[in-house]
Amino acid sequence: MKYIRTFAVACAISALTMGVVLAQDRSSAPATEEYRPHSGQPGKDVVWVPTPQALVDRMLDMAQVTPDDYLVDLGSGDGRTVISAAKRGVRAHGIEYNPDMVALAQRKAEAEGVAGKATFERADIFKSDFSRASVVTLFLLPTLNERLRPTLLKMKPGTRIVSNSFDMGDWQPDDRIEASADCTSWCRAMLWIIPARAEGRWRMKDGELDLEQNYQMLSGTLSRGGASLPISDARMKGSEIAFVAGGQRYIGKVDGRTINGRIEGGGTWSATR
Repeated sequence: MKYIRTFAVACAISALTMGVVLAQDRSSAPATEEYRPHSGQPGKDVVWVPTPQALVDRMLDMAQVTPDDYLVDLGSGDGRTVISAAKRGVRAHGIEYNPDMVALAQRKAEAEGVAGKATFERADIFKSDFSRASVVTLFLLPTLNERLRPTLLKMKPGTRIVSNSFDMGDWQPDDRIEASADCTSWCRAMLWIIPARAEGRWRMKDGELDLEQNYQMLSGTLSRGGASLPISDARMKGSEIAFVAGGQRYIGKVDGRTINGRIEGGGTWSATR
């Protein structure tokens, strides 16, 4: 009986020792493989497809980003657009719903040495406030772009919106580009510049300017000296307004309820409402 008890105790000690060793082995084992997204994987609203780096660079060029800008990427994925902007000295922020993607982007920003300028958060783009951005980039389906459109149009005039591949419905872009030969798929981007609101009747020193506005496009009449002149070649570019009336080209800047500008060939003009 004594021998049996001794043997049982020895077995128990051996099992305990083995358990400790196994626990130590498990604790010292390498972490599970790093998260690796794959093109086409499902997301909250769209599948994830990475933007080719050649197009990322062209999109940033088209938006004319500078270190004075604050860029927000909606649906930032693995963070490549945000990180590329940060490498140019731009403060950039990514909003992404997938927490694994957010963590991956943060690791990449740290590895590239731009974690101070490239930040990321896990959030729903439709519930986020990105109104302080001067540049917004996105790669979303047209239906989602149109859903965002009212929010975008409320942003500060001059804010640049750049979309990979997909449009904004009947809101025509101000510019479009194709990436270089290095890009083989998803190689087109479009730019919109948020226009100031200029529609309505403006009083001038010797007449009136009546404007109708459809996004950045304008139509209307300039009434001066008893004549009503239709305007043409009329549009907004951020806060800048330009149109032709009576063979003269008018250029100005909309600032709330006033416009101040010049007439090509000589002279100035102003209007209030």
